[in-house]
Amino acid sequence: MRALLLRDLRLAFRAGGGFGLGLAFFLIVTVLVPFGVGPGAAQLGAIAPGILWLGALLACLLSLDRIFALDWEDGTLDLLATSPLPLEAAVSVKALAHWLTTGLPLVLAAPVLGLLLNLAPQGHAWLLLSLALGTPALSVIGTFGAALTVGVKRGGLLLSLLVLPLYVPTLIFGAEAARRGAAGLDPATPLLLLAGITAGTIALLPFASAAVLRVNLR
Repeated sequence: MRALLLRDLRLAFRAGGGFGLGLAFFLIVTVLVPFGVGPGAAQLGAIAPGILWLGALLACLLSLDRIFALDWEDGTLDLLATSPLPLEAAVSVKALAHWLTTGLPLVLAAPVLGLLLNLAPQGHAWLLLSLALGTPALSVIGTFGAALTVGVKRGGLLLSLLVLPLYVPTLIFGAEAARRGAAGLDPATPLLLLAGITAGTIALLPFASAAVLRVNLR
C-alpha cells in the first residue's frame, strides 16, 4: 500500500495534477471575488466562509479525472484488480493520494487566503478545522465518481455532474461551521455532522468504488 501511495504521489506531480493546480485555482477564485461583489470589508467578511469552501470544493474537482485515468490507459488498473491487495484498499490509497496532493494544500492555504476576504480572526481556526474534516470526504466521493466514469472519453464534464450533487451536504455543513465560528457562535453541530459525513464516506464508498471498477473492467 505504501508503494502504491508513493507511486500515485509521484504521478500526481509529474502529470501536473498536484497541489499547484488546485492552489492556483483557489487563489484565483479568492482574488476575483472582491471584483465581483465589491471591496466592502463587512460584505466580504460575511461571505468569506462560503466562498472559501466553494473555492476548495471546485479546486478538488480539477484533478478528479486523473485518479484512475492513467492507470486505465497503461493497464495498471487491471493489475491492481488481480493483485493480492484488495481493490477496496487500492481505491482508499488513491483517495488518500488525491487528498494529500489537493485537499491538504487547500486546507493549509485557506486561512491565509481568508485574510484577502477579511475573514474574522476567530474564524480562521474554525475554517481550518472544517476543511480538515470535510476535504477527505470530497476526495473519497470524487474517487467514487472517477470510478464511475473510468474509460469514458472526455468524461470530465460527466464526472463533475455526477459528483457535484454528492458534494452539497459537505459544502453546506462545512461552510456553516466556518460561518458560525467566524460569527462567534457555537459550530459544534455542523462540525459533528461534517465529521459524520466524512466517516460514512470513508467507511462505505471504497467498497462501492471497487464494485464499480470491477464492472468496468469486465
